[in-house]
Amino acid sequence: MLMPSIFRKGFIDDVFEDDFFGDNLKKQSSFGKTDIKELKDNYLLEIELPGFNKEDIKAEINNGYLIVTAAHNENKDEKDKEGKYIRKERYTGQFTRSFYIGDNITQEDIKGKFENGLLKLEVLKKEAKELAEEKKYIQIEG
Repeated sequence: MLMPSIFRKGFIDDVFEDDFFGDNLKKQSSFGKTDIKELKDNYLLEIELPGFNKEDIKAEINNGYLIVTAAHNENKDEKDKEGKYIRKERYTGQFTRSFYIGDNITQEDIKGKFENGLLKLEVLKKEAKELAEEKKYIQIEG
């Protein structure tokens, strides 16, 4: 039941918390919340992706960055017996996040699991490669 705003947070909050808007509006505010834990041999990234399916999620390594992308489209149509719309809703959401992991991490060093709207990525700890110091001499003429 909607109560006047003097009893709650505000009129706008009352409107958007109404059942008409469903869970989709609430889901949008929790996209991509990320926790990163440092463990003994790896880092654990936990990314909240409610409403997404495993097929909606892509993780890739590009130039030392781990890039996580999720895209989802949902269409709910409900019609009465005569074919008139009772309710028609569409929902589209996209999420992209990148984390610098270094140039020495490969796809074999990362394990991923998606369950109950939570993406868990384990990134193996590796020492950064030290570049061999190359002396480059300049030729002097004369």
